Formats: sequence, C-alpha cells, structure tokens
Amino acid sequence: MYALRMSNINAKEDAAPGLITNNLTASNLSLRRVAIDTYRENVAYLHRDCAVYRAEGFQALSKVEVRANGRRILATLNVVDDQNIVGCDELGLSEDAFLQLDIQNGHTASVSQAEPPESINALHRKLAGERLDRDDFRRIVRDIAELRYSKIELTAFVVATNRDELDREEVYFLTEAMIASGRTLDWQERLVVDKHCIGGIPGNRTSMLVVPIVAAHGLLCPKTSSRAITSPAGTADTMEVLANVQLPFDHLAGIVRDHRACLAWGGTARLSPADDILISVERPLAIDSPGQMVASILSKKIAAGSTHLVLDIPIGPTAKVRSMPEAQRLRRLFEYVAGRIHLSLDVVITDGRQPIGNGIGPILEARDVMRVLENDPRAPNDLRQKSLRLAGRLIECNPDVRGGDGFAIARDILDSGRALSKMNAIIMAQGQKPFDHNNPALGPLTFEIRANQAGAVTDIDNLQVARIARLACAPKVVGAGVDLMHKLGDLVASGDVLYRVYAGFQSDLEFARQACGRSTGFTLGRTEDVPRVFVEF
Repeated sequence: MYALRMSNINAKEDAAPGLITNNLTASNLSLRRVAIDTYRENVAYLHRDCAVYRAEGFQALSKVEVRANGRRILATLNVVDDQNIVGCDELGLSEDAFLQLDIQNGHTASVSQAEPPESINALHRKLAGERLDRDDFRRIVRDIAELRYSKIELTAFVVATNRDELDREEVYFLTEAMIASGRTLDWQERLVVDKHCIGGIPGNRTSMLVVPIVAAHGLLCPKTSSRAITSPAGTADTMEVLANVQLPFDHLAGIVRDHRACLAWGGTARLSPADDILISVERPLAIDSPGQMVASILSKKIAAGSTHLVLDIPIGPTAKVRSMPEAQRLRRLFEYVAGRIHLSLDVVITDGRQPIGNGIGPILEARDVMRVLENDPRAPNDLRQKSLRLAGRLIECNPDVRGGDGFAIARDILDSGRALSKMNAIIMAQGQKPFDHNNPALGPLTFEIRANQAGAVTDIDNLQVARIARLACAPKVVGAGVDLMHKLGDLVASGDVLYRVYAGFQSDLEFARQACGRSTGFTLGRTEDVPRVFVEF
C-alpha cells in the first residue's frame, strides 16, 4: 500500500541530522537539559567561566557542534553567568536539541566549533540581489534542514527571497530543494488526493469535512496538517479535540491503509523539514510572500505523496489575497511550479469576506464540523456548502467521474451518513477523545458583543475577529474562542448579540474585552453596502 523513499540528503539515519564533521578540538562536558522551548532552534548553553568556553574561543551566538551517544547536532551558543542554569563543567541544551540526541541528563558530550555553512556564499549573493540557480538553492535548503543556519541567517534568507525577489523558476528551484530536504512518501497508488487552503480565514475547517467525504468515496487522502502559529486554530488543533493527532508515522500509515485517510499533525512525518524551519522565522515577521507560499505548500504535498491537489485561494478585504487580479497572479505561479513537479493542480478562488462557520477556536470549530457531519439543522450552511464544493472537485479527479457530477456525489455521501461513519472510523483509529458537540466544554468565562444600532452586517474583519479569539487564548485553551451569531447580510436590531467570546482565565477574558473595545470587527449599515465577491467554483 505504501513505501518510503528517502532523499540522498537524509539517506543515513545514523548521521541525523547529517552534519559535516570538522577537525577542531572537541571537549567533553556533562550534558544538562535546560527546560527552555527555543522553537525549532537548537541552543547550547555554556557558563562564561567554563574552561572549554575560554580554551575554544567560543563567542555568544556562534555555531557549535555537539556530539553525544553517536549523534551530532549543530546549535547556537548562549553564554550564561548563572550556575543554576548550567555549571562550569556542564553543557546545557534546549528542549529540541536534547531530544534529538536521545540521551539522559549527565551523559558525556563533546563540543567544538562548527564549520560555516557551505552555502553561505550563495546566501550573500542572494542578499546582493543576484539570481540563484538550482544547485545554490539545494545547498541553502540542505544547510537549513541540517540546522546549520542561525536564526539571523535564516531571517536574512527569508527577507532576501520576499515578495518579488524570486522569479518563477527560482520558486521552482526552491520547491524542488525543499522536497529533497526530507522523506518522500510513495503510496503506490495512481490517485492520491489532497486539499489545501492558503489560510487567513478564521473557522475554515473544510478539511475535516472534505477528507471523510472523499475517503468514503474511495479516494486515498492522507491528510497531515499543521498546528496554529498565528491563527486561533489549525486543522490539527481542532482534530485534536476529537482524536489523537500526534502519532508515529508507521501508525498513521496503517490508518491510511485501513481507512483510506487520516487527519493528523504533520510534524512527525519529516516531510519538507526545511519548510517548518523557515516558517518559524516567517510567521513572527508576518512574511508570507507568494514565492515562499508556493514552495511551502507544494513541497509538502509532493513529499506526502499527493498526485492531485485542490487549492483554495480565498479573496476578501481582510483575507491574505485582497483582489481577483492578485488571486490570478498567485494561481499562475502555483500552476507553473505544480506543472514542473508533476502535480495535478485545481485552483479554486473562494469567498474570503468573512469567517467560515460560526465557531472560531478548537472546540467551537469541532462542534461545527460534527454538526455538519451529523446533518444537524444547527450546522453552519456556509461551512457545509464550501466543503461539498471542494470535496466535489476532488472527487472529479477520478477519471470515472464526469465533470460537474462531484458536488452531487459529495452531497449524497454527506446526507447518507457515510461521511460521518468514515470520520468516526478515523477518530477511533487515531484514538478517540470524549467530546459532546451538543454540550461542548467551552471556556467558563464569557462576554457578549451586541449591536449598537439596527442595520445589516456589512463587514466582518477576519483579522480582528481572529485576534480577539487569540487574545482569549485560543488555541492554547481549547475551549476559548469566538462564537458568531450573525454573518454578512444579516439584519440585526440594536442590542442583538453579534458574537460571544469564551475564555478560560480572567486575564485572557480582559485582553479580549479590551480588543473588542477598540474594534468589534463588525460593521453595520445598509443591505446594499454588503460587498460583492467574485468567486470561481
């Protein structure tokens, strides 16, 4: 049913993360686990009075190579003066770095100066505005995947490739290099489908409906998704309300073999690992350039073994893409790179004027998904309709399905309960968690935002509503978030509830309340002022 192909870069597991050796003197120290989450960056800690620190001529923020237990990692050096953090005879490691070595506290380790990344000259040329070739990108991405770049160097690469700094062939070279940086899956099937959205729309949990629908139709859909970084919930966060999502890859592969699908966190699969590292820099900088977006999305899909992809590009005043011309430019770039890497791509431009569904936050979004699957009359119709249309487009990837018939097939699968049965089977296989969508365990603290006048809802600010949900502590507190009572075009009376905010802690509730005081995210006016949107289905 499936097999794994490993790229040449990572062919030897015992070399993980596959770092180049050097001939500098190594010094033995006792390892200490420093309980600090450095978010996808290996960090080592040495005391300023450590003899090794002085003898080796280390400097703060320099790269060092750490060896222990037959493994090697690169890390950025931090120098400390407090022996409570690390003693003079110890080498401290951050959480990620310590776990990579698979050792116990006190294990002996050696530390030495690390050689500069082989690709640093190519990075400097890109910073100077030069065009890079295929080999340049392969060297850069290999060094990124092997953690040879510091956060400063990563930031320089992200900024140097932002906006119009990459032509379309460079985007292809970057995508190809990112695919080669990790494992590539081969499911040994002619048709492996996936659906992806470029993001930016709160509550847009269509994947959790599309996957069981197309799997119930018989298509193979191994869906690995991300957790939220700047949004109130990612697909993995919402699915985690219903089932375990952090599972060993072999277990996930077995679920896909048995049920034709999975809905899991992609972090354990090591697919396009350089992308995850780059994202750790892009998101804090709020950089999401078209070239980087295309390389990120398509590299993950090819690495996951997909042959056919339906891509959702929402457009709206507060979406990532604000106009049809911008959406068409992005579509052409996606189509060019997808064609070069032999991925069948169907781009769909959708309505991004407002959130999809009613709930924003893990439990609220899981409630909406289960209501749609159960054909509950309280289910949000926009979430149902969008999911059916996207699922229909995927079903039409099957050459035995006539174009235009996919929507009806998807609707029949949902209405008959087959999609619900498939979702329940996937949930059971991944490890079911207790959840009652009729009485979800929402945050115990709440307040309501009410209309200050009568009128029609003419605008909902995606960014502000998502920000309010984040301030309420979604997704970290799974019951936190925003529950919308009205959508665009709805007529409301003065005093009607527009939405309800849920939080788990008083401080989070106050942060969200203050944000609502500055802007509720809702605008009321005349019905004729509701903005039109041009979409393609």
